[in-house]
Amino acid sequence: MTNQRIFIFDTTLRDGEQVPGCKLNTEQKVEVARELERLGVDVIEGGFPVSSPGDFKSVREISLAVSNPIICGLSRAVENDIKVAADALKYARHPRIHTGIGTSDIHIKYKLRTTREKIIERAIAAVKYAKSFVEDVEFYAEDAGRTDNEFLAKVLEAAILAGATVLNIPDTTGYCLPQEYGDKIKYLKENVKGIHKAILSTHCHNDLGLATANSIAGIQYGATQIECTINGIGERAGNTSLEEVVMIMRQQESLNFETNINTKLLNHVSRLVSEKMSVPVQPNKAIVGANAFAHSSGIHQDGVIKKRETYEIINPADVGVDNSAIILTARSGRAALAYKSKQVGFDLTKDELDIIYQDFLVLADQKKEVNEMDLTKLLETNLVQGLRA
Repeated sequence: MTNQRIFIFDTTLRDGEQVPGCKLNTEQKVEVARELERLGVDVIEGGFPVSSPGDFKSVREISLAVSNPIICGLSRAVENDIKVAADALKYARHPRIHTGIGTSDIHIKYKLRTTREKIIERAIAAVKYAKSFVEDVEFYAEDAGRTDNEFLAKVLEAAILAGATVLNIPDTTGYCLPQEYGDKIKYLKENVKGIHKAILSTHCHNDLGLATANSIAGIQYGATQIECTINGIGERAGNTSLEEVVMIMRQQESLNFETNINTKLLNHVSRLVSEKMSVPVQPNKAIVGANAFAHSSGIHQDGVIKKRETYEIINPADVGVDNSAIILTARSGRAALAYKSKQVGFDLTKDELDIIYQDFLVLADQKKEVNEMDLTKLLETNLVQGLRA
């Protein structure tokens, strides 16, 4: 059975950069964009061109610097936004204008202060105008997660008739449960006339910690593009994490999905984005966190030393990490102590290990972590002065 190709739309440089304090200059954006191209993303959303001269310049420079991915510029359903986005993208080899409008009743009533009928009119006008500049137009139905499915289907049908090539179904507020979001995609696949003419795209936020689960549910029910960010950065609690959805698809072979991502570059790109945006990656972050392949429990350490797969479902090398890490703490056992001792040049006998282990526990209780320097000092003190005197 041939795997379904899932397109990876990276919005690190647009949605990810909307995090307070994460602003990048044009040079930094271009540097990240080049690495995203090496990573193998299909679409790079370079920014929101009308929002500032800096964002306009960044989208234009990314368009000049990057060859393979589609370069995307965001706009509202406003003529000037769309025109400015088109101008920023004029040097892109594969340009895409991403335009749209809120579709949930709460957005229509309180933010846009209009009617459902006017929303459909504005959606059609925006897509048609964008289509006059580029062939590839993505339409987003903002807050689709809280939009009535029947009305959402009407908006999307209108967008397709106007020329939209991609339909973005954002769970803008991170509201949906995975089954709910999957059912929404399924409903659209079955009830939107002309849906076969467009790519269905997920764009999930992480307010309830469900962005990755919702995105996977979305592709299980028919979406073929996932919008995501490196390290899951983004508005409020963040966006779908690129590295998480990519590795889920890679590890869960029964899903029958594949991407074009070179997973061995994931750790490198994660570190680059963290450094440029000055946002540390939480240690327990899946795939790219410092502790993702670190083991400090004696039971886990013993298993990993004997066979890595006992406690790791991903080979660290597959995501660009050199090795699993055995961290010595007060929870570590003899197996880990012997393993780390050998790494620093001491091949202990069983008797030596039994004696040193007691002193090791005393030291470990005093420190959060026993590093190699601490261990070497402990071993030298015991072996040179005592055990082998």
